[in-house]
Amino acid sequence: MFRDRTDAAQQLSQRLRHYRGQHPLVVAIPRGALPIAHILAATLEGDLDVVLVHKLRAPFEPEVAIGAIDETGRTWLAPHANAMGATPTYVQAERQRQLQVLHDRRLRCSAIHSPISATGRLVIVVDDGLATGATMLAALQALRARQPARLVCASPVASNSALASVRPLADEVVCLSVPTDFRGVGQFYERFEQVSDDEVIALLHQRPLFSDSAVVPASQANTSAWDNKRPAASLAASKGATSKGH
Repeated sequence: MFRDRTDAAQQLSQRLRHYRGQHPLVVAIPRGALPIAHILAATLEGDLDVVLVHKLRAPFEPEVAIGAIDETGRTWLAPHANAMGATPTYVQAERQRQLQVLHDRRLRCSAIHSPISATGRLVIVVDDGLATGATMLAALQALRARQPARLVCASPVASNSALASVRPLADEVVCLSVPTDFRGVGQFYERFEQVSDDEVIALLHQRPLFSDSAVVPASQANTSAWDNKRPAASLAASKGATSKGH
């Protein structure tokens, strides 16, 4: 059990401390992973970015993922999608709905900065928990296509099935806890508030410096990333605070 995302980030940073000094690109799956990735990027002295992916929702249980999609339209469907009533017609309509969400968010994030290149970089992809692993799968596939030197999947908690699904797509998987009784990510946090779009934008503006000092003061949160000459990132699609479908 983690107290909150800050506690999870601090514990995860200890497991990843061997990457400090290698200038990793820490990539979050927003919204929930942004607070964790922000701390990791500061601790590991790396860059902070996000990846635009979104879960595809089950027809009658929208909190459950039947797959995921990235902003290019690349889609991953879970083996259970059909059993949950996701007909080809439904999947196509859901793809279009989530692509529109990603398009709208790309327009918003482009005011901050274009995505940081992952080519040839050590890339650490972070989520606050993996239930189905759907969005992490989409994120890893999207980032692998950008040809990183090394691709690491990092999460405080995950189900056994989710870990099994993501392992083939990452060079390394780091997970602090793999409980047998996994019903939802929020189950393993004492505090698991939903992260808002405004919080995401503020964290991206406050991205860590390449030093132990870590974070720009909140009073500077509205300063342009261009003016500060520090790379910011793109905003990804949201996931519910107690979602079963990561």
